[in-house]
Amino acid sequence: MLKLENVHAYYGKSHILQGISLAVQPGELVGILGRNGVGKTTTLKTIMGLVPPRSGSVLFQGLELSRRPAHRIPRLGIGYVPQGRHIFPKLTVWENLRTGLVKGQGRETAQTFEQILATFPILQERLYQLGGTLSGGEQQMLAIARALLGNPQLIMLDEPSEGLMPAMVAMVRDTAKRICDMGVSVILVEQNVKLALHVVHRVYILQKGLVTYEGRAQDCTEEVLLQHLGV
Repeated sequence: MLKLENVHAYYGKSHILQGISLAVQPGELVGILGRNGVGKTTTLKTIMGLVPPRSGSVLFQGLELSRRPAHRIPRLGIGYVPQGRHIFPKLTVWENLRTGLVKGQGRETAQTFEQILATFPILQERLYQLGGTLSGGEQQMLAIARALLGNPQLIMLDEPSEGLMPAMVAMVRDTAKRICDMGVSVILVEQNVKLALHVVHRVYILQKGLVTYEGRAQDCTEEVLLQHLGV
């Protein structure tokens, strides 16, 4: 479904991605792990066209994304939940959700609000509450629900458990599984290694802008984590 080949990306003169290659299959939940500053978020932004690659290839369903404007990429079927959630605090939950509707080009109609609210019942109770008054976990659910309203085939979650209490971390974990069960492929970027390994099928570990480990979650042993993450 998604394939990155030898992707190089920069912030100004800083060479962040130094030849990233990875792939995601239909219906797969893939984790990207690594310490701060190794290029995890930049990888997602490069896929979304927010950080154009200098070289390499980003293919989604066989289409090259690297030369497409960022605002057109969600229409192809990619949802993105950025680190920090980025909901609109002065809009209601209902209004925030409406911003997630994407007008597709020859694609199926977006999932209905009813389907989304059935998946996230806590949002049903908060529909007319301002986004900025929600708890951190509720805001994360809102950000994920908003991305799903675009009816994506692939959704990318960047540090969804960041700053959440343990009960909400468990909710995020269960939500990632549920999205995958809906037939949507998932890329999960996480600092919470235990959470990631509990839900993902495969793992990529990044160091200094390169993939240094790829394997099944169950094969990601303590020795592997120590070698590639130092934990």
